[in-house]
Amino acid sequence: MSDLYINSDYKQSKLAPFGPIGIISHTANEDFVREVSNVLSTKRANRVAEGRTPFFQNPGYSRSDYLLDSRLVRFQTGEGKFALDESARGHDVYIITDVLSHNRIFELTEGLHTISPDDHYMDLLRIVSNLKGKAKRINVIMPFVYEGRREKLDSHRESYDCADMLKKLQELGVANLIIFDPHDKRIENAVPTMSIEFPRCQFKMTQALLSRFGSIRLDKDSTIVVSPDETGVPRAIFYSSHLNLPLGIFYRERDYTLKQNGDHPIKEFRYLGDDVTGKDILLVDDMINSGSTMIRTAQKLKDAGARNIFCLAPFGLFTDGLEVFDEAYANGIIKCVCCTNLIYRTKELLAREWYLDTNMIAYVARIIDALNTDESVFDLINSTSRLTDLVSQIRIGEVFDEFDE
Repeated sequence: MSDLYINSDYKQSKLAPFGPIGIISHTANEDFVREVSNVLSTKRANRVAEGRTPFFQNPGYSRSDYLLDSRLVRFQTGEGKFALDESARGHDVYIITDVLSHNRIFELTEGLHTISPDDHYMDLLRIVSNLKGKAKRINVIMPFVYEGRREKLDSHRESYDCADMLKKLQELGVANLIIFDPHDKRIENAVPTMSIEFPRCQFKMTQALLSRFGSIRLDKDSTIVVSPDETGVPRAIFYSSHLNLPLGIFYRERDYTLKQNGDHPIKEFRYLGDDVTGKDILLVDDMINSGSTMIRTAQKLKDAGARNIFCLAPFGLFTDGLEVFDEAYANGIIKCVCCTNLIYRTKELLAREWYLDTNMIAYVARIIDALNTDESVFDLINSTSRLTDLVSQIRIGEVFDEFDE
């Protein structure tokens, strides 16, 4: 087979797999992680069969399953342990965690307990500690960053949990940390010598939205990108600049003469931007928590004459339930809510007519594949060129499916 590579572009490449890939999941997101392993296995098997890789002889490069056998165990006291049932020595290990999943319950001495983000974080530390000194490299994929909303010190009387978490992972030897669309990228300043990548979900979400709603026209006369508050402006700018769409912003006018519950009360939400009358709106944010901000903003846009409002956020938490969105959809305030499968979603959410799920499995597999060979991931992470290409294809009426190869 080596003759296949005589004229290969890979012949001069100095890059090689860092080690055999090993993937570990928390119990809560094992279905997602297994699919990532399956996609990665299929991609690499196809490359070997078609002679498109020089790494076919590297130990463990192409396997039918990259998952490492492991167990997370909980005792009735609430304590836990992590057990690895096969060797990870020499492996390039990727731990994929979902700190928001709430689909696991265990029995305590008195009553039942739903595993919380704090529990998931402690489980992650157990896994990393177990691998330390054995795995060749430890990588953590944490789509929703634990305590990411505590990205700055508002007061020295408050905890600084996100920074402490990052420092702990670095201390335990995590080489690469992958976080999707964080609330604020400046969290990386807490660990300036640690490798942290921030993949964007915008390309896949835009692609999913266009696949569902082919009537959306991505031109300045038809669609506007809107940020529901000033903290989401950089994210909205990314959408608007790469999709060549106008940008609108809601900002909070505060009363700085008063202070309530440690903050200045909001007097009014004001909109800055082009007229929205008859326009479709891409309302973008980093997450949907209770949904109050999204719904309030959508209502104001609808009152101003907007046509269809599409809510896009990588993470849909829906902490106050789905009923508020059911009502908004029934009243024509929103057309769709588009999120990703990077975190746990309930069956009830997936069954909603207004909900659009973006599949990120192939994207995560591609990131693991690239990092394993120390390939540059800048374009892959930022999706800038792919968004531009997508828009150019739309303009000539040739919307097509992406192949994550």
